[in-house]
Amino acid sequence: MKISKKIVILLILLLIAAAAGGGWYLWQAKTAKKAQEAKKGGEEKVIYTCSMHPFIIKDKPGSCPICGMQLIKKVEGAQASAKEMDMLGHVSLSATQRVMANVATIEAKAMPLDKEIAAVGIVQYDQARQGKVTAWVAGRIDRLYVNTVGSWVSKGKPVAEVYSPDLVSAQQEYLLALRSREQFKNSAIQSIAQGGEGLVTSARQRLKLMGVKDHQIAALEKSGEPNIRLSIYTPLSGIVIEKMVLEGQYVNTGDPLFSIADLSTVWVEVEVYENEFPAIKLGQRVEIVSQSYPGKTFTGRVSFIYPFLDPKTRTVKVRVEIGNPGLKLKPDMFVNATIKAPLGTAVAVPVTAVIDTGKRQVLWVETEPGMFAPREVKVGARAGDNLQILDGVKAGEKVAVSGGYLIDSESQLRGGAGGHAGHEGMKMDEKGGQTPAAPAPAAPKKGGGMDMGDMKM
Repeated sequence: MKISKKIVILLILLLIAAAAGGGWYLWQAKTAKKAQEAKKGGEEKVIYTCSMHPFIIKDKPGSCPICGMQLIKKVEGAQASAKEMDMLGHVSLSATQRVMANVATIEAKAMPLDKEIAAVGIVQYDQARQGKVTAWVAGRIDRLYVNTVGSWVSKGKPVAEVYSPDLVSAQQEYLLALRSREQFKNSAIQSIAQGGEGLVTSARQRLKLMGVKDHQIAALEKSGEPNIRLSIYTPLSGIVIEKMVLEGQYVNTGDPLFSIADLSTVWVEVEVYENEFPAIKLGQRVEIVSQSYPGKTFTGRVSFIYPFLDPKTRTVKVRVEIGNPGLKLKPDMFVNATIKAPLGTAVAVPVTAVIDTGKRQVLWVETEPGMFAPREVKVGARAGDNLQILDGVKAGEKVAVSGGYLIDSESQLRGGAGGHAGHEGMKMDEKGGQTPAAPAPAAPKKGGGMDMGDMKM
């Protein structure tokens, strides 16, 4: 019986200890649950922060003590909205900061643009303005009026005199035909009268085939005596570029005497690479510059595009017709050409406004006075100091043309997306903004003024 009592007492004590332990465990679980709920309620408390300076945390609305922007609502423990996260990529600059960073803005404008195609070329003779002086009849050059290459000759003045027995005989035949016509014109037989006229016409035609001009034939008729020497004329006015005869030299019919070129208009044959020539059309404006005349620009037009490609240089030749006042452009001179290919009207910004990261192009748009947002753009051709914008910016929006890299650096220091990388834990969207990848919890700090309690480092 004594043993049974001890066992009962021991069992009772064990039951009391188990009940006490279970009660303590339940009390601890309930306390922990209440603490977690209290913590959760505290995390859901509304707080306010600056979109430009996320380390500014306040428990009531107001303005940022740094940039003066209105604070935005933020719930601790909750995921920020896309608009709020997008604002983190913005950069706000005061007037003083803009001056120190040399930030200047300009409106993107829709304007007519010309794609500039740079090429090299060589000045050539205008082949439509070249000619040769040739001997129309065999004979001896008795006199040369032009003795040197480079001399100027005029179409109405002789360049040489030739003695030709055949020419003298042809003149005598013409004079004889004239006398016969005078004798036969009063004949009662009509065929004889007409035959005299035919002899004159035939003799006159022979003289013209020998290069005798109408005024020379008229002088022959007036004098009634054949000329021993006959003047030779150039077919056009220009510069003598080649002299092939000497005074006293005998020549045959068709032998060249001089080569003449009119240099008042010249050709410039430029070489354009095969990936650029499709943009070239007839009539396009071309600017020519030469090292011989620094600061001087010559203007011409595309007159012909050659229908073949050079397999060695992979270029297509383009002929540019250009005026040459003062004969400044010399044949075989090397020049640089810029062909203006119209692109039509498009939105354009200065080249300095676009930051090229290698994979994409970004510029900073002033969305509000002093506030800049990164914007990814698609660029087209370059036109002088401007870039064609195909997508990303509209006409009238203000973009930063200087100081863009400093704004980008400021965005990087503040954790914004900038032009090179995104926020940590964030990714760039298709418009250059940011979308959150994960919520970022923060603890609220109380206080109204700007002190260390306002900042979350």
